[in-house]
Amino acid sequence: MLYFASLRERIGVSEETLDVPGSIVSVAQLRGWLAERGTGWAEAFAERSVRAAVDQTMVNDDHSLIDGAEVAFFPPVTGG
Repeated sequence: MLYFASLRERIGVSEETLDVPGSIVSVAQLRGWLAERGTGWAEAFAERSVRAAVDQTMVNDDHSLIDGAEVAFFPPVTGG
């Protein structure tokens, strides 16, 4: 897992390797599982506009996960 910008700040790490339960098969389920890990994760994933990439390709929440995939999460980007 890779966490960028404000997500990294809330969680306290920029990356980690996790053994995800086999029942987690989509990005949406992964978000939910991560949010249950504690306050920082719950705060980070409370924002539904957090984007995800799997193996460096931006994906939707219904994207299927495979074992060993690199998953990265990005906060929404604002411009001005």
